[in-house]
Amino acid sequence: MTNQAAADLIARSNRLGADPKNTNYAGGNTSAKGTETDPVTGEPVELLWVKGSGGDLGTLTEAGLAVLRLDRLRDLVKVYPGVEREDEMVAAFDHCLFGLGGPHGRGGAAPSIDTAMHGLVDAAHVDHLHPDSGIAIATAAAGEELTKRIFGDRVVWVPWRRPGFQLGLDIAEIKAKNPQAVGCILGGHGITAWGDTSEESERNSLWIIDTAAAYLAEHGKPEPFGAVVPGYEPLPEAERRARAAALAPTIRGLASYDRPQLGHFTDSEVVLEFLSREKLRPLAALGTSCPDHFLRTKVKPLVLDLPASASVEESIARLKELHEQYRADYRAYYNAYATEDSPAIRGADPAIVLVPGVGMFSFGRDKQTARVAGEFYVNAINVMRGAEALSTYAPISDEEKFRIEYWALEEAKLQRMPKPRTHATRIALVTGAASGIGKAVATRLAAEGACVVVADLDLEKAQAVASELGGTDVAIGVQANVTDAAQVRAAINEAVLAFGGLDLVVNNAGLSLSKPLLETTEADWDLQHDVMAKGSFLVSKAAARVLIDQGLGGDIVYISSKNSVFAGPNNIAYSATKADQAHQVRLLAVELGEHGVRVNGVNPDGVVRGSGIFASGWGANRAKTYGIPEEDLGRFYAQRTILKREVLPEHVANAVFVLTGPELSHTTGLHVPVDAGVATAFLR
Repeated sequence: MTNQAAADLIARSNRLGADPKNTNYAGGNTSAKGTETDPVTGEPVELLWVKGSGGDLGTLTEAGLAVLRLDRLRDLVKVYPGVEREDEMVAAFDHCLFGLGGPHGRGGAAPSIDTAMHGLVDAAHVDHLHPDSGIAIATAAAGEELTKRIFGDRVVWVPWRRPGFQLGLDIAEIKAKNPQAVGCILGGHGITAWGDTSEESERNSLWIIDTAAAYLAEHGKPEPFGAVVPGYEPLPEAERRARAAALAPTIRGLASYDRPQLGHFTDSEVVLEFLSREKLRPLAALGTSCPDHFLRTKVKPLVLDLPASASVEESIARLKELHEQYRADYRAYYNAYATEDSPAIRGADPAIVLVPGVGMFSFGRDKQTARVAGEFYVNAINVMRGAEALSTYAPISDEEKFRIEYWALEEAKLQRMPKPRTHATRIALVTGAASGIGKAVATRLAAEGACVVVADLDLEKAQAVASELGGTDVAIGVQANVTDAAQVRAAINEAVLAFGGLDLVVNNAGLSLSKPLLETTEADWDLQHDVMAKGSFLVSKAAARVLIDQGLGGDIVYISSKNSVFAGPNNIAYSATKADQAHQVRLLAVELGEHGVRVNGVNPDGVVRGSGIFASGWGANRAKTYGIPEEDLGRFYAQRTILKREVLPEHVANAVFVLTGPELSHTTGLHVPVDAGVATAFLR
């Protein structure tokens, strides 16, 4: 059973973390002290439960806690070698763990850099949080004076110090010398509060946060970002999002110059208002301050210095110029502060790109990281607004930011991250993906790390499949009639705005009517050619624009058919359009190769189970053609193959996975049969 102190800690953490006014995602940490029985001695032992490294307060569970012996943690003071060597103390935390360190000694999260603060402060419960209102005071030039004015002697100002053992000692001393205090404002960083009970600690945390917010609301200047700059006002929503979709591929390509990134787009009122004001560029140039912010947003964003009235072409040209300057500035920043012991530069591209009148593009190694980076920059905007409303925004220096960004401990955390899956950072759009082969392909690509756009004529079914694959950080469902160029463009725009761009397109949407020549109507012919031949053409054309603008290469895969090369009975329209698709593969492979785009095809046959085509009447017609019951069709197809194996949608998905993976990076214009072996369809 969970210790009551730990249970109270988890409940408090979840409440605090659930409200973004209190702290940002994975930001801050909380702790509780209590007593357990030592299984070795049978005697009571004082323990510290503290949120582990990298966890999120809003979703914290027992497994996310580090558990340490309080006596051993406090004994570390005796061997502390001083602030110049304080990083050595992190490894020492492992020697303070209770059992394996987790719940009841069963193993848990790794202790974070803030563990010392929680253990050394003489309070049963401690909260360290990153609220916008608190950081606004912490980053104001008059922060110390404002702390006294707003809170009296109940909250104490702590000058900036990098998180670590010394900061824990400093706050412990402040707590001891100020018994009336309920917490601290940590310069350039955030807040810390404490209490004798979990309820008291939470109450004190919320009091600091709400008191700061109320003071800002009552005493802050009405327009802390200055006046609106003519021409920088937000574009109307439809125009704004169309402009964002037009710019996104280029911006993602720039942000991925050193390594591929996924993107997120935000055009919230908070962002658009900041982008329209005269202090945008000088404030953005100062960068963010709270370590949790700039570790995700980089020290500063790239800001497009053109009005919203500029054309897409003008904006793209200027973004490319600014990107070169940004990279030069970032390398200069790295070179100015790097030492022989510093980790290698991790990439000089921006994580945040601000486009006046349009919105914010944020980037990261996966969709969640990209989204959270954007959320953190919104926090930074709120912080800058608050600091400017009461004083002047004065973040920590670039040198201090570098010490955090290229901290050996931070580098070690990054190195511990699992190796990315083969399709990580890739964005895939699969047409006809609500069932059958398309669903299997979408499922496989998502399992291999891709973000997937499930496109289908039936929006509800597309969204249902996307939901099965995971949340919106993994997949979205969109409606697309591939015969309609406007709907195709809209679907690709949705993909671009959801994930930043596009890397991989699977032309799978299809249908079939099984009829002999004399029974095939002109409408039958047109329908099948519109969906498959024309539809694939429209999707490939719209996707190619994005792939070329990104400059990151990419893949287009056609789900063709064995019938593209095999002359079977009673399907003139279907087989002819599949042959059209098959030749599109060859034509586009030649044309798009100079852009690094590979175009390949898959030729399945006899995919009966789970197939939308077979369920819609094609199966019944083919069974009638071969004179067998429809339920035996899959087995019939299997028996006529060389391998005598039934082909399933998952087998086709396997081929798509291999064709778009790293092993076949030098293959284009290829058709892969997935038919269990049909000799008459062998490619020649």
